[in-house]
Amino acid sequence: MVPSSSAFLFFTFWALLISTAVSLTCSSQKFTQNQVYSDCLDLPSLSSYLHFSYDSSNTTLSVAFIATPSKSGGWIAWAINPKATGMAGSQSLVAYKNSTTGVAVVHTYDVSSYSSIVPKDLSFEVWDMTAESRTDGSLAILAKIKVPADFAAKGTINQVWQVGPSVGEDGMLVKHDFAAANLQSKGTLDLNSGQSTSSSGGDITVKKKNIHGILNAVSWGILFPLGAMIARYIRTFESADPAWFYLHVFCQISAYAIGVAGWGTGLKLGSESSGITYSGHRNIGITLFVLATVQIFALFLRPKKEHKYRVYWNIYHHTYMIVIIALGGISLLLEAITWVVVLKRKSGKSTKPYDGYNNGQGSQQPLAM
Repeated sequence: MVPSSSAFLFFTFWALLISTAVSLTCSSQKFTQNQVYSDCLDLPSLSSYLHFSYDSSNTTLSVAFIATPSKSGGWIAWAINPKATGMAGSQSLVAYKNSTTGVAVVHTYDVSSYSSIVPKDLSFEVWDMTAESRTDGSLAILAKIKVPADFAAKGTINQVWQVGPSVGEDGMLVKHDFAAANLQSKGTLDLNSGQSTSSSGGDITVKKKNIHGILNAVSWGILFPLGAMIARYIRTFESADPAWFYLHVFCQISAYAIGVAGWGTGLKLGSESSGITYSGHRNIGITLFVLATVQIFALFLRPKKEHKYRVYWNIYHHTYMIVIIALGGISLLLEAITWVVVLKRKSGKSTKPYDGYNNGQGSQQPLAM
């Protein structure tokens, strides 16, 4: 009987541990002032929780956001984005422990763009803001918000949440990690049903960047140089005439068409990344597109071989191709460098304040989300 009793106690003990762990969700969380909310959600990333009540009669949203900073002494943030689903444009509530008093405090940040992240009143009314330091090391942000009219009409809001490692002595918030959980911490909150749907905007952006890089690599890195080499070397063989010319034209026109698509995706990515400007990469891309466009139009102005101006056209044509290939090589190099920087940012644990302006060469900014 003793062994069976011991086994029973053993399994009972582990069952209690497991049930306790499972119950550590929003439904079991309490607040120091015993606030009660009609809905709560276990958010899908960063081990974060959202409690909220929405009064549709006066469009007031009462929220309590709970999360654990990525390191002791770090910060947490919850935001509404009136413009999009990501960081840029979000109106944020940020909490952290005061380094002197150790008391949790909450501040508002207007994240108008990646290069403009400043403590500022939000674009909508917010009141009764408080922050709590909890026994498990997490922090809580509590507030009441006047939901903007357009969101109130739809019954949904774009929410963003984030955690960071530390706060500088000057009050600057040190940038968060760029792991998958950090990049996926956004979604849509249905105020009426109490449900939340996660957003895959980060994955879509990565796909667009990959498409942009592949298109330009094929255009400027493969087809344009290949077409130039065919014209430079294959044409010396008499048996290759006029096949070399048609291959040359095919490569150049195909390269231009694919390059236009790559250029277009670059413009789209730029329009979706307000505040982030890679000046060198952008300027070279624009120059390449203009030169290639002029080159394509020049095909329709090509004089016949016996024409007296043909020699000048040849000089222009060859010079243009050399310039385009050189700029294409530089653009590919910058593309590779850009991806190295992006991958290092995602995998690194840097403690420098985030700055998304001009490849990080501008002034330091207090928050990235």
